[in-house]
This record gives sequence, structure tokens and C-alpha cells, in this order.
Amino acid sequence: MRSKTEKRQNANSKVEIKYFSIVDYDKEQEYLRRMHKSGWKLTRVSGICVYHFEKCEPEDVIYQLDYNQEGIEHKSEYLQLFADCGWEYIQDYVGYSYFRKPAATAGSDEIFCDDESRREMLRRVFTGRLLPLAVIFGILLLPQFISVMFVERDYVAGVILGVMVGLYIAIFAAFAIKYVGYMRKK
Repeated sequence: MRSKTEKRQNANSKVEIKYFSIVDYDKEQEYLRRMHKSGWKLTRVSGICVYHFEKCEPEDVIYQLDYNQEGIEHKSEYLQLFADCGWEYIQDYVGYSYFRKPAATAGSDEIFCDDESRREMLRRVFTGRLLPLAVIFGILLLPQFISVMFVERDYVAGVILGVMVGLYIAIFAAFAIKYVGYMRKK
């Protein structure tokens, strides 16, 4: 569920639009690593999935994303913990904190070095991002969809709401598949 559109590039900077769902953080990390290997270092993420890069020496650099609202609340201690392990902080974007460090120094100091820590991050994503979506879905969209389709019989609005319901179900299903996959890796 990714798309790529190059927006702007000059000799020293590049902007790309790339979509990753909230459970595709690992694919996003790999994308950023490939970009760095090809000589483009992430400087920031902005807007709706807009990645800003600057020209750099091609290098194998590991990018890690962490979703931790407690860390953001105690930002200085949170960032110091990662700095002590050699991680360079880049920015926060829609709840995720972006870090990087050279692959040669990564070793066992990865942010998520085992399946349990990955499961814990997925739990934080679920409670911070998907649970609010589920509430909105249950309170607003689903009753509207049922009303429009079966009471008012407005099929155009029903199709629009149906697409939204389908999108929500796809998001929940993608998360569930990834989460169950990590839960089975014990």
C-alpha cells in the first residue's frame, strides 16, 4: 500500500512523496536506508508523507522509528537515552520519532532488537492511533453507513461512506495481520 511520486529535485536536495500506513514503519525504515545508501540523507518529513532529503556521501545508515508518547512527554531524557546509544535524533512526525546511525555501529543497540520490543511498540501504536480510529468508526461512520444505505437509500452517499468503511477495515486488517505475525514469533 505504497506509492511514490518524486516532487522536486535539485543538485543538493530532493523531495519525495511516499505513503506508508501506520503499521508499515519497517518498510519506511528500509526506504530511508536505501535512500541514504544512494546518497540522499533524510532531513525531515512534513505535510502528508512528504520526505525531504539532502545530498550526502552514500553510506549504509540504519533508520529507526519509535512510537512512544511517554518519550515525547519526557523529551530530554528520551532523546538522551538514544543519544547515549549512538542514535541521531532527526524529528518527530505524527507520533513517531525518527532516529538514525551508521550500520557499522548499530550492533545490538538497535531500538527494537527483539520481537517483544516490536510487539510493545505495536501495542503503543494500537492504543495511540488505532483505538481512536475504532471509536470514530463505531460512533460516526458505521451508523451513518447503515442509515444511508438502508433507511434513506441514498446510494451515492452510501458508496462514499462504503469506501470510507472499506478503508477503515483495510487499516484494521493490516494492523491485525502484522500484530498477529509478531505475536506468533515467540
